[in-house]
Amino acid sequence: MTAEAPRTARTETLSIPRPDAHFGAMAAYLARPAGTSPHPGVVVIHEIWGLNENIRDIADRFASEGYVALAVDLFSGMNRAVCLWRLFRGLVIRPLRDAPLVELRRAVEALQARPEVDPTRVGVIGFCMGGSYALQLACVDGDVRVASVYYGWNPRPLAAVARACPIVGSYPELDRTTVRDAPKLELALTGYGVPHDIMIYPGTKHAFANDRRPSRYNPAAAEDARRRTLAFFEQHLGSPGSRPVQI
Repeated sequence: MTAEAPRTARTETLSIPRPDAHFGAMAAYLARPAGTSPHPGVVVIHEIWGLNENIRDIADRFASEGYVALAVDLFSGMNRAVCLWRLFRGLVIRPLRDAPLVELRRAVEALQARPEVDPTRVGVIGFCMGGSYALQLACVDGDVRVASVYYGWNPRPLAAVARACPIVGSYPELDRTTVRDAPKLELALTGYGVPHDIMIYPGTKHAFANDRRPSRYNPAAAEDARRRTLAFFEQHLGSPGSRPVQI
């Protein structure tokens, strides 16, 4: 997700307790718009590179659109080998019920508890590994009202999406590791009646939305995916400046 945005966000660093105190607290970066009115919130989940400047940029851009954005650091407080093992286990061995997913649910709760946030209007967005976790979170956390996945893997079993919130997905045509999941996800969401918008961008590579990786960045696709994501979030969370959506 990209697009130049003025740095009008108010930012701070947070510490979110993990369910397992052995791993310490989870660091996070919060970006919020000016003003005191309750805003919709979005949890931002990073790629395999962790909570870096690209992810902070994304949080800032959401804040410029009127959202309170919480970018979590799933790697904080642990060495890289442990982090990668936990994430591999959560995506492949024990999907939908492993520790990182529980930690992300804690992040949702922390965001909902903020005074600037309308707790009934919370979404999630993730990229690559984070996109996979965004899909899982969409299936297990009833407080998440909308999810955006960029080049992530489908949850296992795929039938879990029967209970998912609305999903918008953006996939690169040239990424063999994730693009094959896009039509399967769309077929499942259609079958279960889950609102969705799934798009495969021709000629694009993995990480096409990351403007800090010039060899992969595709400005046109990134801008279109950003536009679709924001429109889909507004459709299901209401306008950032509006009252809560009534269900």
